Amino acid sequence: MRYFNKLKIVVVLCLVSFTLPAQEQAKPFFENGEAQIVPAFNNPSEWIREDLWVETSFDTDGDNKPDRMHVDVTRPKQTETDGLKLPVVYETSPYYAGVAPNVEGAFHDVYHELGGAPEKGIVHPSVTRRGKRPIISNSQVNTWVPRGYIVVHSSSPGTGLSQGSPTVGGTNETLAPKAVIDWLNGRAKGYKTPEGNEEVKAYWSTGKVGMTGTSYNGTLPLAAATTGVDGLEAIIPVAPNTSYYHYYRSNGLVRSPGGYLGEDVDVLYDFIHSGDESKRAYADSVYRDTEIKNGIDRKTGDYNDFWAGRDYLNQMKPMKAALFMSHGFNDWNVMPEHSYRIYKAAEEKGLPVKIYYHQKGHGGPPPISMMNKWFTKYLFGIDNGIEKGPKAWIVREDDPNSKPTSYANYPNPDAKDVTLYLKKDGLKKGTLTSQKVKNQGTQTFIDNHKISGDSLAQLANSSNRLLFVTPTLKEDLHLSGLSTVKVNLASSKPAANLSVWMVSLPWNRSSDAKITDNIITRGWADPQNHKSLTESKPLKPGKFYEVTFDLNPDDQIIPAGQQIGLMIFSSDNKFTLLPEPGTELTIDLDKTSIDIPVVGGKKAFEKATK
Repeated sequence: MRYFNKLKIVVVLCLVSFTLPAQEQAKPFFENGEAQIVPAFNNPSEWIREDLWVETSFDTDGDNKPDRMHVDVTRPKQTETDGLKLPVVYETSPYYAGVAPNVEGAFHDVYHELGGAPEKGIVHPSVTRRGKRPIISNSQVNTWVPRGYIVVHSSSPGTGLSQGSPTVGGTNETLAPKAVIDWLNGRAKGYKTPEGNEEVKAYWSTGKVGMTGTSYNGTLPLAAATTGVDGLEAIIPVAPNTSYYHYYRSNGLVRSPGGYLGEDVDVLYDFIHSGDESKRAYADSVYRDTEIKNGIDRKTGDYNDFWAGRDYLNQMKPMKAALFMSHGFNDWNVMPEHSYRIYKAAEEKGLPVKIYYHQKGHGGPPPISMMNKWFTKYLFGIDNGIEKGPKAWIVREDDPNSKPTSYANYPNPDAKDVTLYLKKDGLKKGTLTSQKVKNQGTQTFIDNHKISGDSLAQLANSSNRLLFVTPTLKEDLHLSGLSTVKVNLASSKPAANLSVWMVSLPWNRSSDAKITDNIITRGWADPQNHKSLTESKPLKPGKFYEVTFDLNPDDQIIPAGQQIGLMIFSSDNKFTLLPEPGTELTIDLDKTSIDIPVVGGKKAFEKATK
């Protein structure tokens, strides 16, 4: 009997197996508006990984041939076995093949007088190229390939196995990713080798491309988008440098990015130049030692054609890609103004836009579910509504980056400027008040870069800064947007640094202080550029000038029990050039003020400070 039962089971199973339908082709699927992980795409050992070279429209290495960009592709095997076509997530970078070592003398000397004699030259370190074909990078692949995307990388011009020269924001860095997107859409040629003629086609591409990346890798999606190239549907730049002038200068002042005192365009050029060693001398001569050297103008800090050509705000007219911007409010490397200015311009153009801000430092993408919905909407065409609803997502001070709070827009639509005036004595702790004060006269402080801004803010009194504080807050006060400072000053010398910090006091000296506890926002300016960014003029000692500029954007809730402080000083030893101490700056208190963006306006401010 047991034998009979087993036989019957076998027969039944055989019959069932013959009635099963043919296995469906693996393809992307979606839940809650997001592309889901497809098991058939989630086996890295089955992914197809290949590389090629895409021909561009420029020649920047002097060989009279169009430069070719090195590209890698990671795609599910079904794009080959089943003829499946998929959209592309694309990241491009100058960093993939290695960067220069940290050597003494590679940064500009910052210890000299403003506008003084030319400083000594810098050391030019050499990059040793790294990496093996066919893989340029593994970034993005584990996130997007299992969800039904193809991931593509390329090395920027003059880096890795890409031909050409780095230009640090030059036109070729914009046209290089455009060429790759053109190739993904059948409009440009790809080749199996850097010099050969055997073509490679992107037959597996739908032509829909999204770009993302962080820092320099976040700048290049925006650069590509400014070309208006067909096929680039959506970008998610994270902490992008949107203007090299804003990265290396502030309102006419030579100002380093945080953590890189003395860096400039030529330093970054050396840092990334990992391309063909046999062609580096040509590139160095034409770009670093001529175009860049003649353009950066570390003597005046003025805005010129060199900087204008490296400002993506000036190039946005053709842009049509949907923009999801991401940045940290406490990023003092690539400062939050970079994202803000492009977000507002894209919004004014009527493009689909969203912005995500967190409270931490450099980097930090939006939550993956938000990125997923953005790409799902614009690359797969799934109507998930991500483009609707709140435009701004802000991570609050005590929340993780994965849990932002939604707002109708940024700045908060309920924020209104509140003008605050100065009441002496700023050498100790003066008062910051919404009531205009008259007949305050002037106060003078002395520049001394040997004392840090952090220290100046904590001193009960100092001859090296002016500090004015609000009454202690009785309740939380929400700031959202740009603060604008107007300083009426006279200098004892023809040139001086001007640094302005907005701080939260008392200063938290604890080792576990939150990044939002002390510095609210800050900014810098060159008084010589009080009338024009393009033409600085020496100051007449003793003559008063009005200098007006924005601090970096912020969205912060200042807790009850704190005071908001405005600190005005000269040289900032983490950011500016550092002349010999002794320059005197005199501030006209009656003519100096700051507009701060308060949610709820003056009524909310006065309620919190009554």
